[in-house]
Amino acid sequence: MLTVPDALTRLDSTLAAARAAGADAADALYVGDGSTSVSVRLGKLEDIGRSEGEEIGIRVFIGQQSASVSSSDLSPQALAIAAERAVAMARLAPEDKWAGLAPQDRLLNGPFADLDLDDPCDPSAETLRDVAMAAEDAARAVAGVTNSEGGGASAGRAVMALATSTGFRGGKSATSYGCSASVLAGEGGDMQRDYAWHSARHFTDLDDAAAIGRRAGIRAVRRLGPIKLDTAAMPIIFDPRVSSGLVGHLVGAITGSAITRGTSFLKDALGTQVFDSSITIIDDPLRLRGLRSRSFDGEGLAVSRTALIDRGVLTGWLLDAASARQLGLQPTGHAARGTSGPPGAGATNLHMAPGSVSPAGLIAGIKRGFYVTELIGMGVNGLTGDYSRGASGFLIEDGEITVAVAEVTIAGNLKDMFKALTPADDLVFRHAANVPTIRIDGMTVAGA
Repeated sequence: MLTVPDALTRLDSTLAAARAAGADAADALYVGDGSTSVSVRLGKLEDIGRSEGEEIGIRVFIGQQSASVSSSDLSPQALAIAAERAVAMARLAPEDKWAGLAPQDRLLNGPFADLDLDDPCDPSAETLRDVAMAAEDAARAVAGVTNSEGGGASAGRAVMALATSTGFRGGKSATSYGCSASVLAGEGGDMQRDYAWHSARHFTDLDDAAAIGRRAGIRAVRRLGPIKLDTAAMPIIFDPRVSSGLVGHLVGAITGSAITRGTSFLKDALGTQVFDSSITIIDDPLRLRGLRSRSFDGEGLAVSRTALIDRGVLTGWLLDAASARQLGLQPTGHAARGTSGPPGAGATNLHMAPGSVSPAGLIAGIKRGFYVTELIGMGVNGLTGDYSRGASGFLIEDGEITVAVAEVTIAGNLKDMFKALTPADDLVFRHAANVPTIRIDGMTVAGA
């Protein structure tokens, strides 16, 4: 794996080769990563894996024609050939009047923010094994746990670098660590599975492995003896494990590609009240040690903390350069990309601002409701906002969480769900998208 300076040097020579081959403009992206993972099961080592890879993607423009080529051979000769092939492909490509690099006057010209993403700690495979063992041992020690799907631990480092013919040069190195456990409780026809996991940029920020394991074991045991529910409209409480998915549906609806194609249920909602006025949703690429933190986007533009929803109002779209041109707007610093094609747009570290009531307060007063801890399937229509997903969790009776529930479907429409959403005050920053416990009234629970 190359260092950022070495990667930028390699990209500079790749861009020079593209220009020499006839490209009017070009950019090049290096991505390299390496990771070690360890899995255990029933107290025994099951697998140790090591993966490494690196690739450079080249995107070239001839007028408004463009093409992309990627290569895992990073030798100067191979990259020069790849650049020549990209130029030859671009000459045959149809014109796209929206194609092009990001505006040169919008490029980030350093210094880049230090987001503390690279941890010098390099845990050995033995250390990772011990972490995985501790997680699984703690899960299996929970009374009622009868079998295990295993424990796992991982450590990785990734390097990314981007250079453009318009003068941008930047890169980052970031580490990631993870720990998980998955176990089964019960016997015979009444067996239930659940899990727990955590990931972090710094090894010392990982939750204690035994605590992760205990969460997995307790969750599995709590799911024993589930009932089914009759079809009815009732209040739904989304546990923080699943509530972030609703914000994910928002992001998918406000990306530039969805808006330019007219395939978003929010295509006409810019500047309007989409949520209750108490709701604010933040995208923060500059959060220290964030799982999706970055100091520049996939086209070299500066990034900033943005309120996507400000007191319930949708403030703007997530735009890369191409979708911005198509909409007659400016790119927003949300370009995201890989090595094999042009950029799209997406969010980084998301969170919904907490409300003023506790989770218990959200549940209090619910005579009969459904507390959701797991969602299954992807039954969401991005064009209409219709929402229908399999779910499991717990019945709420007279303001208390009671028996487990399985094999039901929850349904609604995201427009209505967003406006009816109420957040609790239990926001915790643990993942790339962080949302507190939320309540939505008026949804339908469909039983078997």
